Amino acid sequence: MNRFKQFIFNGILLTATSLAMRGIGVSFNVYISNKVGAEAMGLFTLISTVYGFAITLATSGINLASTRLVSEAMGELSTAGIRTVCGKTPAVRTVMKKCLLYSLFFGSLSSVLLYLLSPALSLTLLNDSRCIFSLRLLSLTLVPISLSSALSGYFTAVRRVYKNAATQVIEQLIKIFLCVFLLTFFFANDVESACICVVLGGVIAELLSFLFQSIIYLAERKQGSKDSLSPDGRLVRKRLLGIALPVAFSAYLRSGLITVEHILIPWGLERSGASRSHSLAAYGTLHSMVFPIIFFPSAILSSFAGLLVPEIAEARAAGRKDAIERIISNVFETALIFAIGTAGIMMCFSYELGNIIYPASDAGKYIRMIAPLIPVMYLDTAVDATLKGLGEQVYSMGVNIVDSLLSVILVVILLPALGIEGYIITVYFTEIINAALSITRLLVVSEFKPKIAKRVFAPLFCIVISSTAVKYISMLPLFDILTGAPQLIIHIIMSALLYLLLLTLLGALKPSKLKRGFTLLKEH
Repeated sequence: MNRFKQFIFNGILLTATSLAMRGIGVSFNVYISNKVGAEAMGLFTLISTVYGFAITLATSGINLASTRLVSEAMGELSTAGIRTVCGKTPAVRTVMKKCLLYSLFFGSLSSVLLYLLSPALSLTLLNDSRCIFSLRLLSLTLVPISLSSALSGYFTAVRRVYKNAATQVIEQLIKIFLCVFLLTFFFANDVESACICVVLGGVIAELLSFLFQSIIYLAERKQGSKDSLSPDGRLVRKRLLGIALPVAFSAYLRSGLITVEHILIPWGLERSGASRSHSLAAYGTLHSMVFPIIFFPSAILSSFAGLLVPEIAEARAAGRKDAIERIISNVFETALIFAIGTAGIMMCFSYELGNIIYPASDAGKYIRMIAPLIPVMYLDTAVDATLKGLGEQVYSMGVNIVDSLLSVILVVILLPALGIEGYIITVYFTEIINAALSITRLLVVSEFKPKIAKRVFAPLFCIVISSTAVKYISMLPLFDILTGAPQLIIHIIMSALLYLLLLTLLGALKPSKLKRGFTLLKEH
């Protein structure tokens, strides 16, 4: 299989897996929201923000470190003429031993801190005593999560990522089963018990997932060879800290800012005059219902964008500026066509999406408010992947930190005065700044000169015509046969097909040009 075919195959595989997982996640969110309500979803999301920072501390950059150290160990053995079988050598075992000890230390530290600080965090930061027990339950998962992160890096390094994927799928299915079971038989019809049921299901699933992953790793480890010498443990430890700690410190800062931002959102909404219950409901609707729908189609774009990182890096190392410019040009064009089409369809059918997926909620209203921002967010995702391929990941990390800092400042200023609309403004402002900084950096380092106007106006014109036409056609008596979700799916498909047809007729979409743009993948 040549590079181009492999790229397409991997892209389709990753896209299918990502869409399936996101689809399951959205369906699960629908079930949970219908079962426990928007307020409980808001409280659970608030708990998850603190838990997210605890996970960042627990993992502390170990995934990247284990991936790179194992890869380097295998590469050095290969250069020395020593055959490796999926990393089953004493050298790799030494690396993994150090990585697992590192994970055990930070996982234990994070677990103890979260358990002991749960009351203070709940009463002081989250301003809700109902969070205490859930946070203490979640503290039990931090050591397994940290160790799993190291093992995940190992499987990535030895090119067995399907084992990571299998573990994630199993974990998700177990979590859903347990949460449904607990909510069916132990839900006491109050917000706190709802959060405990969902959290407990996730905790048990996380522990079983780690057990499954550990068994796979130990089975491989027992089959290892004994024909190579182990490296100096002190050098491995020094290299490990040199890779993991810089990543960890930057992650602490960004995750901390995100946590503060999310904690401040209900606080700001309460200051605007909303009740605690209404504030949590609005927060839960946005973050647990609306944003998963907004970002659901981005799985297609992000899967292929991620695969371009090594291709651009290889072209950069070879000094092939023409190939880099060709790839970036096609990334821009494809991302804008996809994102503008998605935004138009979501705007046109926002209320239908909200009413069908999350009935009796304000999801449809918020989808329409956020949808115009989709082109900016999706293009930023593609640009970030391109920057990583060009070796600009540190810059991207800095931009993300600035984004988070601005979000915190604007949430404090705007939410007490404007309520939920103030948060929408915050999202718009920070996303546009983030994208502008990233695109500017890309243009500087690549010397690429995009024709933004041409690539924006044609898709914009086509999606307005196609979605509006389908909207009016759907009012005809002929289309009253189907209702609800089947009718909405048909309307979305019709809009997408008409959109692609109009783009092709206007010459804005040329599949042959797109394929030629990625000839780099065939040439190496």
